[in-house]
Amino acid sequence: MTRYVMNDVVQVQKEVTYGTDPGTWLSTHAVLCGNVQCKPINTNRTSRNNLRPYFGSSGSIITSVWKTISFEVEFQNGGAAGTVAAWDALLQGCNFAAGSTLTTPSRVEHALNAAASQSSLTIRYFDDGVLHLLLGAKGTFDVSQVPGEVPKFTFTFTGLDGDDTATANPSTDYTGYKAPLAVTDTNTGAVTLGCTYATGALSGGTEYVSGGLNFSLGNDVKFVDLLGTSTLAGQKVEITGRNATGNLMLELTAANVATFMDSVRSNTVQSIGVVHGLTAGFKMLTFLPAAQMLEPSLDSKDGRRLYTFPLDLQTSSTSGLDEIKLVAL
Repeated sequence: MTRYVMNDVVQVQKEVTYGTDPGTWLSTHAVLCGNVQCKPINTNRTSRNNLRPYFGSSGSIITSVWKTISFEVEFQNGGAAGTVAAWDALLQGCNFAAGSTLTTPSRVEHALNAAASQSSLTIRYFDDGVLHLLLGAKGTFDVSQVPGEVPKFTFTFTGLDGDDTATANPSTDYTGYKAPLAVTDTNTGAVTLGCTYATGALSGGTEYVSGGLNFSLGNDVKFVDLLGTSTLAGQKVEITGRNATGNLMLELTAANVATFMDSVRSNTVQSIGVVHGLTAGFKMLTFLPAAQMLEPSLDSKDGRRLYTFPLDLQTSSTSGLDEIKLVAL
């Protein structure tokens, strides 16, 4: 019987015990996502390399197996201010803390977690009747906010091989995911440089016309292949480092150009903020407290001169954990 990509389902749940399926799967664990790319078998191999009196391969032996999956999720909160978005578990799998619900104004702040406090996920990918199971999964993500497009997360996860079975697709409930607004001048507005963030709002700084803000969390996710026991895991997926980056396309006046080039030469670090959305429950704030603009390239859009600056996203405090802050308002 023909199987269809349109029938695919991704489910995610935070693990209580590393590498163990938490069970009790609900329809609300389904992730509204697109552009799913799954590699159900990744391997390490060792060649046999035996001496034989003729040409030809002597074969290889698989020594370890793991899985990877990536997918896009719309960059939109849950439709009510102060309500944790349905994608919060995905952020936790990328070493963010659980979304913190705050008031005055009602909002949910998403902040980075300590390296020793990594959470793991069980991810179930149903490819129209075939279940590919990832255990102990951890990952990273990119965020794209490009004019004329829907803002999106792109998540990439690595997980232990939980096998592949013929299993019927589960029921799904996507009501926790709300339709986003496109990135436009009306819905998003200007990017602000040199701003500060406090209690759900950006203040100060200078606004600039931009071609949108894109950034990558840059987690270094490794499948670690060691020996262990049934109670002491040898094989694990670990986030072993982070190097957050981004890029920002700006329209600059002639006077601005000279100032920005000097900022690059002097290794200037400054904050960047942007708010996408118009009403409570449908607003997403991004705050990058310490972004260093690197060597720009000259770009254009419809004949207008633009400059694209790669960004090195740094920590702004001695405790770290603040290169990226996301706030659902």
